[in-house]
Amino acid sequence: MKKRNLLILILFILTFSATIVSITSCNKIFPEMINPENGLCGPITLTSSQTLLFSAGNDQFFANRTSATGLGPYFVATGCGSCHSSDNRGHPFTILTRFGQTDSTGNKFLAEGGPQLGTFCLPGYTPETIPAGATSTKLIAPITAGVGFLEAVPDSEIIAMANANVNNPNGVRGHPNYNAIPSYVTPLSGAIQRADGKYICRFGRKAAVYNLFQQVALAYNHDMGITSSYMPYNPFNYQDEAMPTTPATPEIDNNTFYSVVFYVTALQTPIQRNATDATVIQGQNAFVKIGCADCHKQNLTTGYSAIQGLAYQTFQPFTDLLVHDMGPGDDDHYTEGDALTSEWRTTPLWGLGLAPCVQGGDVYLMHDGRAHSIQQAIQMHGGESAVSAANFSKLSSADQTAVIKFLQSL
Repeated sequence: MKKRNLLILILFILTFSATIVSITSCNKIFPEMINPENGLCGPITLTSSQTLLFSAGNDQFFANRTSATGLGPYFVATGCGSCHSSDNRGHPFTILTRFGQTDSTGNKFLAEGGPQLGTFCLPGYTPETIPAGATSTKLIAPITAGVGFLEAVPDSEIIAMANANVNNPNGVRGHPNYNAIPSYVTPLSGAIQRADGKYICRFGRKAAVYNLFQQVALAYNHDMGITSSYMPYNPFNYQDEAMPTTPATPEIDNNTFYSVVFYVTALQTPIQRNATDATVIQGQNAFVKIGCADCHKQNLTTGYSAIQGLAYQTFQPFTDLLVHDMGPGDDDHYTEGDALTSEWRTTPLWGLGLAPCVQGGDVYLMHDGRAHSIQQAIQMHGGESAVSAANFSKLSSADQTAVIKFLQSL
């Protein structure tokens, strides 16, 4: 009996050891996901039924599509998680290319496959190219975490931030980007409509997308080539003889679609790390002093939301949701909505310090990823942000280091 018990104990130890080795080996092979305690922490507080819906949306958000499940024929990525690893920023491997629109009169290349280039295609189709005469821009996907809070900021607060810039001594102005919205989008409570029928938009690099419902429909259709009830037509390549047909039924059903919309809406905001560190505090004070906070507003407040956890909350995204003229160095000769070709939405800075975790250990900042450090991104700021960038250069080495450490804590 003693020998048998000893044998069982030895087998248990060997099995346990093999499991530990296996887990350790996997951690060395596969990239490590962001620990929720390090900044991205799942959903806001939800009811039990909302939690189930969030979970279903999570599964779909990180699922990879194939041709059998509607992918293509032209696409950029095979799933939402391909562009938004750990609900954070995108990376150059899934960069988006938009083409065709140079001003607020609209995109003249929609009949030629615009507004987005299908980087990849299914077998039997011809890769899409940018039509002659079309301007184009490259865009890295923005962070997903916390976007439900941005959606819940009232239009009135966005307008108030724009009005407060009138006498800004650093030359910061900024304005909301008004754009037409599709018929399948229902304006949010308290939405402000301009006389020409356009609404204040806030998502996307140029703030041309109205809400998360529209964003999800666009992402499925333009990024993955998947049709829905709201965008029932496949993307196409006007140069391709094998033109795609319209599916008889949507390639994503409404229940799945709604779950993904709810998932992104209910994501918690990124959590700042080391907020009480003396150098981080020093950097935050310098950040405000040199004028960065004129655009990267720390605190915003939500209004009414049907989701209780989003309603009337003060949060820290470091954005004003306005578009600002960033100068000739950031003029991509392409636009959406009312924004000028050199105007860009203030990028939320939350989650910035976690970017290396989802960008292969490096960082790819600015709208097209051409900045490879936070300091380089600051120095690329021009136009309305030129004064702040110059002020950063005038800081002492210690203060510059502190600003970077503060930004890495976000």
